[in-house]
Amino acid sequence: MADYLRKQLPALIVALLLVFTASVSAQSNRESGNDDAAVAEQVEALKKKVIRLNRDLFILEEDLLFPANTQVAVFVSVDTGKFLELDAVKLKVDDEIVASHLYTERQVTALARGGMQRLYIGNLKTGRHQITAFVEGVGPEQRPYKQAASLEFEKGTGTAALEIRVEDRSSNYQPSVSILEWE
Repeated sequence: MADYLRKQLPALIVALLLVFTASVSAQSNRESGNDDAAVAEQVEALKKKVIRLNRDLFILEEDLLFPANTQVAVFVSVDTGKFLELDAVKLKVDDEIVASHLYTERQVTALARGGMQRLYIGNLKTGRHQITAFVEGVGPEQRPYKQAASLEFEKGTGTAALEIRVEDRSSNYQPSVSILEWE
């Protein structure tokens, strides 16, 4: 409950400020004889300021939760079509499941057209880590397909970006799964 309140506190403060400012503005306009159009313009200007403030708070929250020196991001790309129809991906970092995703037909189509999905973003200490991806889908001859790939990598002081790449391999008519570290 405390986490929920802590997360919702900035939005609550902004909403209260908006209501308070709008009521004070409306009262001062009534006292000075301004019409409703001026009040509406002021409220609209306040709404725009609140939206900008909310965006800035979101960016600040992202920076605080995921500082660049501990951040790791994992993406999924797919270059298949003949040998695999993707259903799901599960991700383990240091033997702990950190993300999983079940794909819709629309998402699979977007990935097949060259899209990339951010599967996971989180924090890791500097040092050696192991990442394992489990890919499930429908393989050749409409058989269930499961394959895993692992990568041991050194997390430095900067942001680490990894890619789970699912590709068709025509040499043996099977899909292949690999994990690559971006430079």
